[in-house]
Amino acid sequence: MTALQAETRRDAIASYRVIDAPQQEDLQGLVELAATLSGVSTAVINIIDDEKQYQIAATGVNAEICAIEDSMCAVALRSPGLLVVPDASQDPRFASNPFVTGVIGNVRFYASSPLITPAGIPIGTICIFDTHVRDLTDELRHGLDLIAHQIVDVLELRRTSRELEESNHQLERFAGQISHDLRNPLTAVAGFIEIAADSPEVVAAPDVADALARADAAATRMDTMIGDLLSFARIGGAHPRRQALVLADIIDTVTDDLTPGLTLTGATVTVDADIQLTGDPTLLRALFQNLIANAVKFGHAAGVTPQVDIHAVPLDATWRITVDDNGPGVPVAQRERVFGLMERGDEEDAPGLGIGPSTCRRIVEAHGGTIGIGDSPLGGAEVWIILPRSE
Repeated sequence: MTALQAETRRDAIASYRVIDAPQQEDLQGLVELAATLSGVSTAVINIIDDEKQYQIAATGVNAEICAIEDSMCAVALRSPGLLVVPDASQDPRFASNPFVTGVIGNVRFYASSPLITPAGIPIGTICIFDTHVRDLTDELRHGLDLIAHQIVDVLELRRTSRELEESNHQLERFAGQISHDLRNPLTAVAGFIEIAADSPEVVAAPDVADALARADAAATRMDTMIGDLLSFARIGGAHPRRQALVLADIIDTVTDDLTPGLTLTGATVTVDADIQLTGDPTLLRALFQNLIANAVKFGHAAGVTPQVDIHAVPLDATWRITVDDNGPGVPVAQRERVFGLMERGDEEDAPGLGIGPSTCRRIVEAHGGTIGIGDSPLGGAEVWIILPRSE
């Protein structure tokens, strides 16, 4: 087996999560069926990588692990296909095997059918054996092949069910994240409409028109964000849209949506980032909305008047964008862990972390960049982002 084949087989085996797993009744039922149909006392489902043979279900023997050098099924798997050996002691491939010589067992009759994944990767066998010389009829040979196919079907069903469950969990989690991001433009909409609804004695007509226009713009951004973020989640975050953007304009829309929170906390946001990027406007807006909102939130919670400074400076072929705050900062040991979903330092259960740092990282990486956390000259955290410069 080549190194590539070994790695491919290990990856396929890992996807089924059967090694060291609790006994599964469905697999145990199939191995007992194989023994009963064949009229032998012993049958085993083996999973085989490049080092060991794992018996994940067995009848007639205790399920164990053995070295690849001692495995009869590893020999059979070199040429995948049904193998029937009436007397292993007379077969040069198996005569000196410890399962045959008496060191481990006294196998005479041996038969196996390979477990082949839908991708064509052999990962193990269903094997039956006996201490007496015997053979299998054509019907029983066909039956053993059918059971092998059924075992793979069970493994595939388990794998796809697990992936569906994980996908549903991720979708539920992502929906919760999006719901927070929508609160910012929604709050802005409500605030602007409230201004417009005030009595004419308090609010002049131009102010009403401006408030309604800003409410309409925030509502439009909210609608776009729903569609774009769901599309981003659906494709796994790998293919953002590409168009020319001015970063300062993106941040202007973000601070407009965050106006109620900025006003409530007395936060100030300064921007020195009049640069052009190529990227997805919705995703980059969600990114900076999350970073600014978190900086304000954690600064306010720490008892300071939040200050956020955003800068962009050119490097060789990239932009280095920083979002600095005067909040509590993030300890060095926790800076990488922050990018785990819904975490920031010890505030793991803190509400309102928006799309989550993990999705922030996905957005940046989807744009060909990197993101990290350092110390801010303001005394808090500095989130730095490296993005390619526009052509």
